[in-house]
Amino acid sequence: MIHEKPKITVQDSGRKTVINTCTEPCPIERGMRVIGGKWKGSILWHLQEGPVRFNDLARQLGGASKKMVNQRLKEMEDIGLIERKVLSTRPIAVAYGITDFGRSTLRVLEQLKDWAEQNNL
Repeated sequence: MIHEKPKITVQDSGRKTVINTCTEPCPIERGMRVIGGKWKGSILWHLQEGPVRFNDLARQLGGASKKMVNQRLKEMEDIGLIERKVLSTRPIAVAYGITDFGRSTLRVLEQLKDWAEQNNL
């Protein structure tokens, strides 16, 4: 189904009726499933300049626990937004970098950042 803006009709009684509702996830919902969720946008934003080691990334995110960062990184790696590179095995050191697919989200994130700043959010 191609997502269209919902059409609202107003009946004589003043009651509003919404037609053309989505019966399956629309493009907005599908996109939010990929880049929505706590910390995903911030992680992508911090990786845009190059790979970042796990501990450095966790520090940059401030309020996120290492467990939460690890969960988000695994989710993002599974869908192809980021890639994990093992730098050394003893002690274990890994860095995360943004993929081309992940980089394709940066324009949307930039627009979201601008919108939030313009609206003092």
